[in-house]
Amino acid sequence: MNSRFVVLISITAALGGLLFGFDTAIISGAIPYIQDYFKLNAVTLGWAVSSGLVGCAIGSLSAGYLADQYGRRMALIVCALLFALSGAGAALSHKLFSFILFRIIGGLGVGAAAMVSPMYIAEIAPADKRGKLVALYQLAIVTGILLAYFTNYALNNIGENNWRWMFGSQVVPSFIFLCLLLLVPETPRWLVGKERMSQAMQILQKITYTDQLQQELQQIKESFRENEKSSFVRLFEKRYVKVMIAGILLAVFQQVTGINAILYYAPVIFNQTGLGNNDSLLYTIIIGIVNVLSTFIAIGLVDKVGRKRFLLNGSILMGLSLIVVSICFYFQFYKYYLILVSVLVYVASFGCTLGAVTWVYLSEIFPNNIRALAMSISTFALWLSDFLISYSFPVMTAYFSTSLTLGIYALCCVIAFVFVITSIPETKGKSLEEIETLFI
Repeated sequence: MNSRFVVLISITAALGGLLFGFDTAIISGAIPYIQDYFKLNAVTLGWAVSSGLVGCAIGSLSAGYLADQYGRRMALIVCALLFALSGAGAALSHKLFSFILFRIIGGLGVGAAAMVSPMYIAEIAPADKRGKLVALYQLAIVTGILLAYFTNYALNNIGENNWRWMFGSQVVPSFIFLCLLLLVPETPRWLVGKERMSQAMQILQKITYTDQLQQELQQIKESFRENEKSSFVRLFEKRYVKVMIAGILLAVFQQVTGINAILYYAPVIFNQTGLGNNDSLLYTIIIGIVNVLSTFIAIGLVDKVGRKRFLLNGSILMGLSLIVVSICFYFQFYKYYLILVSVLVYVASFGCTLGAVTWVYLSEIFPNNIRALAMSISTFALWLSDFLISYSFPVMTAYFSTSLTLGIYALCCVIAFVFVITSIPETKGKSLEEIETLFI
């Protein structure tokens, strides 16, 4: 096995996460400026921020078909093109309609990449390294978020068109991603599914231990033994019910525990404590740095500690942190950096647990012959949940309170904890084909 080759192509595929993070976070610094430019109220602001998530939901559904028909690599190339088009289009928009249209186009790329990137990595990674390599995808997401925060901070004071440059800057990483994708191969599991055995063997020789090569190829062939075409109807057959429920609900819990409300609206939340725009953006950068650093914990330990323990501990720490912030807002207690510290603990807990481990788990639990479409459904549920949280946050805080809104997210953390205990089996150290037997 060529370990260096495996790591390099995993990093390249993970860059889809960098554009995912950049696209979704760049909006945070632009919110005050697009709100003034487009004359947005609480409802239309929620729509402007969350509209891209509609594209994410559509992209996640369509990506399964695209990845099955034309390959994982080609699906990622399409994502790179959509990212670039979205950034340029949003930057040049003069009407709210066109701005939202290009945000939705970007969402198509984000939604597709969220499904295809971790799936690509899972299909080329050896079992004993799959957790940390798929976790690179989450590292890329949080790095993209941090990069967007730095971009927002750097461009904040350049003039009235600063928000246009914020969105336009997305074209650069999109082009780099596109160029690198031209150098990576297709996954052997997709090639076996298309009966292109000689090509699959060439890739397997580079990514599999020599003494396991024939066994690995045979297991992959066996997983396709039914020779039935993958379809959305098949996902709801009785034998797949358990794995589909586990995947969908885990994806939902990653979002309804509130992470993107915090990341998208962090400057707005800090403004409520009396900070100005520059200080709020600076605090947001600190959040981004913590998010990146915490992901390294998952990369280093997820294949040793296991997926389930990470998910349980994350649910507890996130819930406790949200309760502290909720109480601070209820009593309007904004001293001693208590809110900042609690938000940082929340983000760090998410980054190394539900953030990274959810993508690892979703990428590995579905059988080979339904993986692409099953991940489409799960990531669709994820983006739908993200949309509901992102759209409702400014409305809920306006009509109820920030304190109550964060308290609801804390309750969702408790429910997530119970779900993980009862419904999530451990998968560390098992091949993708072995994991099938845990659910079917």
